[in-house]
Amino acid sequence: MKNSNFDLDFGYGSEGENLVNELLTGGRTVEVKRDRKWHSTNNLYIEVECWYMTTQSWEPSGLSVTTAAYWAFVLESSTFIVPTYVLRQTVLEKGRQITCDIPPNKSKGYLITVEDLLGGTKKWGKQ
Repeated sequence: MKNSNFDLDFGYGSEGENLVNELLTGGRTVEVKRDRKWHSTNNLYIEVECWYMTTQSWEPSGLSVTTAAYWAFVLESSTFIVPTYVLRQTVLEKGRQITCDIPPNKSKGYLITVEDLLGGTKKWGKQ
């Protein structure tokens, strides 16, 4: 017997509802980021290293050390949530290296566009 579109759509929708429920109730870990300039630059800054004054050295940070399963980007009144592995793949493929020299929190990272991240979601989101 063939499943109706309703049966298929209901199961697919339920999977999405379960994921959102886990994200909102603590079943999954989420790292939350905001970027003040994204709407004028269309870039998201993804930190991977930070300058530590105590050791006077660059050390891994941000995406390099996160244990979160997901990253959430708060963009104005919307939130875009992606699996961390999708973000990592997108940064590897599309990221443009940058150093942020704003004392006292110097950091190194990558710029990606919101469109890059959407493309990464399409490409790697089903793994």
